[in-house]
Amino acid sequence: MPSRTTRLSDKAALPFRTSNKQKRQDLHVKQKRARDALKRAERFSRKKQEAKNPKLREERLRRNVPVTLDKKRVYDEVADEPDDGGLGLAYDVERTKRRRLAEEQRLELEGLADVEEDEKKETDDDEDNDSMLDESESEGDKDESDLEPDELDESAHDPLPSKSQILRHSSRTQRIQQQHDRTPSPTRSTASTNLSLAPAALAAKFPTLFLPPDAPPPPEPKILITTSINSTLHDEAAILTSLFPNSKYIRRSSHRYGYKFSVREISSFAHNHGYTAVIVLEEDLKKPSGMTIVHLPEGPTFHFSISNWYTGKAIPGHGRATGHMPELILNNFTTPLGLLTAHLFRSLFPATPELQGRQVLTLHNQRDYIFVRRHRYIFREKRETEKSVVGPDGKEVKGVEGIRAGLQELGPRMTLKLRRVDKGIQRRSGQDWEWKAKMEKTRTKFQL
Repeated sequence: MPSRTTRLSDKAALPFRTSNKQKRQDLHVKQKRARDALKRAERFSRKKQEAKNPKLREERLRRNVPVTLDKKRVYDEVADEPDDGGLGLAYDVERTKRRRLAEEQRLELEGLADVEEDEKKETDDDEDNDSMLDESESEGDKDESDLEPDELDESAHDPLPSKSQILRHSSRTQRIQQQHDRTPSPTRSTASTNLSLAPAALAAKFPTLFLPPDAPPPPEPKILITTSINSTLHDEAAILTSLFPNSKYIRRSSHRYGYKFSVREISSFAHNHGYTAVIVLEEDLKKPSGMTIVHLPEGPTFHFSISNWYTGKAIPGHGRATGHMPELILNNFTTPLGLLTAHLFRSLFPATPELQGRQVLTLHNQRDYIFVRRHRYIFREKRETEKSVVGPDGKEVKGVEGIRAGLQELGPRMTLKLRRVDKGIQRRSGQDWEWKAKMEKTRTKFQL
């Protein structure tokens, strides 16, 4: 029971307000203090009860799940993969494939159940006609369904599953369907993007980005970095050469009487000299504002806007990057457009990183903003004051009790947002595009 000083004032329920402004302010302050005191007393009493009974805290945390915008994320309902790849739709590729797999398993189980019923009817008819055959069989012989899998002969083994296998298969299908019906958390901060789930139509539309499994390995990426005409971002473009391996910065001509090469001509020159991509850094008010990435030899062309640009020197406690090939982490790219963007960034980095450098580049997508971070990691022993490593399920991870990982950011740091995907390499940007950002009225719908 709260004390008398923590009760709300009786004047709070009056239907009128006093005309004295100073009195109104004092009354508001007293009511606010009383409300805060009530909340504090309730919070401390709850802590005492939860200390005695830990199940109360678990129940409270299970019930009070914060409803964030990421948890309310919505997707387009797609029955099957679109013929055009689905760049204009925002649907979860993994969820669609899981649903299709569950439907195929259900149809397969229905067909197996029908076949088993037919065989059972035929067996019953045979038993009615030749009832003496069962008596002639030796009692020591085992039924084929009672044999262990090792005891079965491949020639005599029935390719159709037994009834127990069908029941196990149906229960597994029901679990998959339940997992599909249960909406998972859209944020995948603990799991990387599965790049093998690309739709077939999207892979056919961009064959240079989506290579088949039996294709030879792609060539080593070689990137040409340049800027817009009359740009002053020479230092920033040179920093990008340390971010992207095997890259070279070439200044763009800005002489008054010099020839102004277009992006299409620069891309043709780069392809003839063995480059696999062209990156054009754009500026606004002498700061990086955009980045255009051209995938050679035939495109497509991606246009990104840049915000929150920080060099390594501007980051407190930063490290110095080395020339090792970094590891690449792509997070939370779930839609067809997200997979296309993820495959673009994957084509800019070698497939075999140099692990001795201990450098990792992370591209994390959240609410259609791509956060670019580069770190150096180190494994060290756990200190006594540090807590144990906890997994996504809230339980301690076994096997790493005495190991900790230290991170040091190297820079640069930036935030990208995809604005447009153009077809091929055009003379004028935006003439013909595959995807273009629109003003979505639904705040819970994201494209990546």
